[in-house]
Amino acid sequence: MAGNRLGDRAIGDPAQKPMELTEVKSVRLAPTAPFNFDATFHKPDHFTSGDNHWEPGIRWQTWYWQGRSIGLTFANVGNIEQPAVQVDIHYTGKLEEPFAESLVEELGYRYNLYLDLTGFYTAFSRDEALGPILERWRGMRPGHPSSLYEYLIIGVVLQNATIKRSIQMFQMLLERYGTLLSFDGKELWCFWSPGRLADVSEDELRALKIGYRAKSIKRIDAAFAAGQIDEMVLRRQDRETQRKELLDLYGVGPATVWYLLMDVFHHWDFFDHISPWEQKIYSKVFFDRDPEDPVPVDELLEHFEHYGIYKQLAVHYIWEDLWWKRKNEHIPWLEKLIRV
Repeated sequence: MAGNRLGDRAIGDPAQKPMELTEVKSVRLAPTAPFNFDATFHKPDHFTSGDNHWEPGIRWQTWYWQGRSIGLTFANVGNIEQPAVQVDIHYTGKLEEPFAESLVEELGYRYNLYLDLTGFYTAFSRDEALGPILERWRGMRPGHPSSLYEYLIIGVVLQNATIKRSIQMFQMLLERYGTLLSFDGKELWCFWSPGRLADVSEDELRALKIGYRAKSIKRIDAAFAAGQIDEMVLRRQDRETQRKELLDLYGVGPATVWYLLMDVFHHWDFFDHISPWEQKIYSKVFFDRDPEDPVPVDELLEHFEHYGIYKQLAVHYIWEDLWWKRKNEHIPWLEKLIRV
């Protein structure tokens, strides 16, 4: 859910008054070096939504944590070799220290602020394809602001839809069930809590033009509300247990699980699924093959074995390099596939 700002009430329900977050608590984090702030906190490949805004050196993000909707401002106050990030926590009411401490710990986890990249860089700094990209994006971490519940909802709206259609569906859901927050000069939408959709009928969801996905979203919401799945517990399980429990959720398939095992559970060595859309892109990027005549999936998976235990990190760097390039120049073959 990264991207440019759709906030400032440009989209939201004009009748909904934003929740004003007038209190601020500041903390300073020291990620492990090297650390690339912008490449970690902004992923051009994530579809745009109304929950964040990024500018070079700063990111505004809404966050639902332990029953509270808060706003966060991340600011780069260091450099790649001596990193430092200031986080302003915007809230209303009282902010207990245990809440702030758990939130800060979660920020470190979701954005991989303390990930040691030494082994990865040592192994591939001289790799013909990957080496130059590692140099360009030195210190970049995989990072995602969403909880497991939130990521699953996003995964559902991505199913069988163009990026443009997925953006429309997610915006409709955020504006209908989320909370509009006002902080640090921004108005952005915050995700709703698990169980929020208990009294929402499938028909009501379908009225938002999300189609068959309504049933999946309802089932996922109910599973979390009932405690059938707990992200913190699942993080402590082995990868196979995580994979199985995720696949047991209604409407969740291998493609979504593949993303979850990397973005939410941080498995860098797991790579066993490629969607048709990604197959076309990988074929062009890795083999300069016409996307309409893609390399077979088995051959692509075999190619990625070259990166060993760092498969996911390697592909992440190459993938993000492509999307940052797209941010600065027109790539006709990629635009044809994206159809935003």
